[in-house]
Amino acid sequence: MAKNAGKTTALNYLIEEADDEGITLGITSTGRDGETLDLVTGTDKPKVFLYEDTIVSIPSQLYDLAEAGLEIVEMTKFGTALGDVLLCRVCESGYVQIAGPVATAETKKMCGRMFDMGTELILIDGAIDRKSIASPDTSDAIILSTGAVLSRSIKKVVEETSHVVNLYNLPVLEEGKVRDEIAKHSHENRVMLVDDKGKINKLNLTTGLGASRFIDDAINENTRYVYIPGAFTNSVIADIERDKLKQVKFILKDPTRIFINVMDWRQLVKKGFTVSVLKNIEIAAVTVNPYAPSGYSFDHGTLRDTMQEALPDIPVLDVRM
Repeated sequence: MAKNAGKTTALNYLIEEADDEGITLGITSTGRDGETLDLVTGTDKPKVFLYEDTIVSIPSQLYDLAEAGLEIVEMTKFGTALGDVLLCRVCESGYVQIAGPVATAETKKMCGRMFDMGTELILIDGAIDRKSIASPDTSDAIILSTGAVLSRSIKKVVEETSHVVNLYNLPVLEEGKVRDEIAKHSHENRVMLVDDKGKINKLNLTTGLGASRFIDDAINENTRYVYIPGAFTNSVIADIERDKLKQVKFILKDPTRIFINVMDWRQLVKKGFTVSVLKNIEIAAVTVNPYAPSGYSFDHGTLRDTMQEALPDIPVLDVRM
């Protein structure tokens, strides 16, 4: 949900539990993790400790910084700002700085190589600005980290976290002709309108961003669905007439494409706005961190229990405990 929400602490917790269970892990990251100081905020960070036989992705420039003993298994062609990614096996437990490919497609390919090397479970360390990695095309499930850093108000922390959870649990478009037609043409990455007979009208738009006026003009009395291929923001629907907004259902590839805050989302729902996805995201758990780096904190039990009450179907864990 934000930097300093306790993501690395959650990652270390999972690594330790997997070692206790004898599970061979693969570890990668969408950014850079394991450094002692956050390079953006300047705050202290927990380091990442890896056990023997773990397969880990490390850019070439970070290899010599590892305190663990590492055996290079494969030199990949996946590039990062810190050099090409090396796939390494930990032969002596210790601290490691990890980073992985920039492109989501490359992360998926690299995970395949890790499984070929004998890993049973891969943990992908995410990032607030790289939510695409949570896409069901890449990962089977996510663990969402949240905490006091979001706000001094527990109510707001819970509200914003619940909003993301609700988005990731959006209804999946039902099986049938409309879904089949959209799926058949989705690789073209164009805004598409579907009428009440299942006929598709492809617009000359590869994104809905700033295109709400064009989409509004294209919607007629027979339009029932609007497929948006990329990011979904306020600018996609700002100029669509209210009656048309109620008439159609918007379809997205998955919920990671949505960038609308909780207040604006509520206003849209009140106007009759509805949306479905081709695939949604399984949330395995939510972790909470009651401490904020600026010095304030919440009571451990109060934060965890309030969050659990708001999300009754998802395990809520305070990994700091």
